[in-house]
Amino acid sequence: MTTKEPNKPRFVAGSIGPTNRTASLSPDVNNPGFRAVSFDELKIAYAEQAKALIEGGVDILLVETVFDTLNAKAALFAIDEVQTELGTDLPIMVSGTITDASGRTLSGQTAEAFLISMSHMNLLSIGFNCALGANQLMPYLQVLNRKADFAVSAHPNAGLPNEFGQYDQTPEEMADLIEEYLKLGLVNIIGGCCGTTPEHIARIAEKAAVYSSQMTVHSSQI
Repeated sequence: MTTKEPNKPRFVAGSIGPTNRTASLSPDVNNPGFRAVSFDELKIAYAEQAKALIEGGVDILLVETVFDTLNAKAALFAIDEVQTELGTDLPIMVSGTITDASGRTLSGQTAEAFLISMSHMNLLSIGFNCALGANQLMPYLQVLNRKADFAVSAHPNAGLPNEFGQYDQTPEEMADLIEEYLKLGLVNIIGGCCGTTPEHIARIAEKAAVYSSQMTVHSSQI
């Protein structure tokens, strides 16, 4: 943690992504029982990441863009083992991703089911990032806000991508949408994902400062 501004501390969250393989689904439509990766293989990969991040000095571990809860469980199991080995007790954030208008993760869970699957862990926060813009993400954050025993985080995209895969939402537009989260008290930690820039984060931080008693500003640009 930096101490250059003791009245405004910064914390570094070490990001642990989902990998490009899923432990719950088969990549072969003709062989639904096939899995391209095992739980143990994922655990080894996640343990390497977690150990490197902790030894590198992060303050928090962020398991993010979770599209398969079994992958996330492998990550959390690995983190627990590594922290025991290293004698650390860093807080853990978990952030899933709702893949489309179905309101489910890629492995088929609703927001509430995702929360329940993670609720056995002692987490700092649970939330959603990526895939959707701030407006589209709101109903799923409302579920977490009502049901979660942890802090709630959100890192939406800067809107939805256009036909060229670019994000057109301006910093002001995104900040105005996120202000609705803050007015409703839906989140404790807020930031941005795909398409966000330092300017987006700056505008979001300005809005968040008004509601700072209920939440923490956090930037996760992916």
